[in-house]
Amino acid sequence: MPVSDCAVIIPVFNHERRVAGVIRRALSLEMPVFVVDDGSNDRTPEIIDAIPGITVLRHERNLGKGAAMLTGFKAAARSRKWAVSIDADGQHNPADAFNLIRAVPAGQRCIMVGKREGMSGKHVPWTSKFGRGFSNFWVWISGGPSLGDSQSGFRLYPLPEVLNLGVRARRFQFEVEVIVLARQYNIPVFEAPVRVVYQEGAERVSHFRPFVDFLRNSETFSRLIFRRIFSYGHACRASKRPKI
Repeated sequence: MPVSDCAVIIPVFNHERRVAGVIRRALSLEMPVFVVDDGSNDRTPEIIDAIPGITVLRHERNLGKGAAMLTGFKAAARSRKWAVSIDADGQHNPADAFNLIRAVPAGQRCIMVGKREGMSGKHVPWTSKFGRGFSNFWVWISGGPSLGDSQSGFRLYPLPEVLNLGVRARRFQFEVEVIVLARQYNIPVFEAPVRVVYQEGAERVSHFRPFVDFLRNSETFSRLIFRRIFSYGHACRASKRPKI
């Protein structure tokens, strides 16, 4: 798959400490970089406005990570067939985007998820460790693929296939719903290894709220499980109809 078919999407919300470094490393990939400011109210807007060579897209208020990614996907789809999503908190090495691109099987239109290596390290937040296992299990129960890192935000998406999936979640839950729906619509989902950086003593910006987002996760998984059961029941009833 040619790199010239790819763009980079970076959803941003109040990442003033790390976003400049992430963007500059992403620019070294020599792909179009779309930075989506999801209603930041710190210094993030002025920081990203001062970086040349990127396309800045803005939400007037915070709509959620999923909404920001969709905004970036729609803009990128005008000129590119694929989009690499990279988190703005500095945990990813943008150069690992090439790992995802190289791992795409020839001729496949698929989602490549960056499986983060080193997630068992002592500097990795407990919420990230617990959330990874929790999400992996419920993605599978919901009818999605069996993955080792279903919460990774470092991914390669095929455009416009992902835009046509009808994903309803607009916050962090977007990233689990999109791979469940992809599986149900026969879009393959694979993993490729990427590095992760959780430095000792370094301040990491995370907008994940354990209680609120646990409730949102529960709502999303409940909806997806119901959808799976309903679809299975409908298929069973259809198979029992007498043939004319």
